[in-house]
Amino acid sequence: MAREQERDFDAFDAPPVRKRRFRAVPVRVILPNLVTLLALCMGLTAIRFAIEGQFEIAVIAVIIAAVLDGLDGRIARALRGATRFGAELDSLADFVDFGVAPALILYFWGLHEIKSLGWFAALVFAIAAALRLARFNVMAEEPDRPAWRDHFFTGMPAPAGAIVGLLPLYLSLSIFEAPHGRFMVWLYIAYVLVIALLMASRIPHFSGKKIGRVPRDYVIVVLFGVVAGLLLLATFPMEMLIFFAAAYLATIPFAIRRFKAYEAADAERQTSPPPPASHA
Repeated sequence: MAREQERDFDAFDAPPVRKRRFRAVPVRVILPNLVTLLALCMGLTAIRFAIEGQFEIAVIAVIIAAVLDGLDGRIARALRGATRFGAELDSLADFVDFGVAPALILYFWGLHEIKSLGWFAALVFAIAAALRLARFNVMAEEPDRPAWRDHFFTGMPAPAGAIVGLLPLYLSLSIFEAPHGRFMVWLYIAYVLVIALLMASRIPHFSGKKIGRVPRDYVIVVLFGVVAGLLLLATFPMEMLIFFAAAYLATIPFAIRRFKAYEAADAERQTSPPPPASHA
């Protein structure tokens, strides 16, 4: 009996066991992930409106997702809140926003008129976006990557592929009122497959990630251009999206030419003999 009482007193006098607390996560890490999740919500919302037949709202949701996708990385770098978790979350969100959502929008809009082939084009588009994102994640970890390669993307980026891939939809919703017959659907399917090929290919595209500072002499010009572009986009959204998609496609030959020039200069630098050492 005495031993039992002694055990009870020992248990009573023992220090309380401290519960394990969760490690605090700073706000600078949480904020970029919240922006990524908001972009994911926009992509899923675009799918919902595509199912309901409200394609213009679905397109706007994809555009908002693309804007948010461009912001989350910049916010993470500015706040020094980039993490591996955030990078993985961003890739998954990009696959939904710029792979699944545009494919379903295009299918519900018009590709379904040629059912099997239209669904095949939608599948190829989504798969190409997934392959493009997976390759981007792998290439980002290359240790011997030349610095000049940061000026280019390998393959069309997924956000650009989504915006450019929806060009047939812009044409049908714009003042141009592109025809929507069965023959045109065949052309739209071919166009979607070409964009999917550009995403999955290794064709270089210009990267805008290095754009961060504007020369002082051009600040007013840039501000005026941005404001004018936003006003035109709000007034004529489909027409401006047609312009942006066509302008982006027009930059591809220049990107290839610039990439080859960098590549040739890099190869020449590696093969040229080192300068002779000067003797004092």
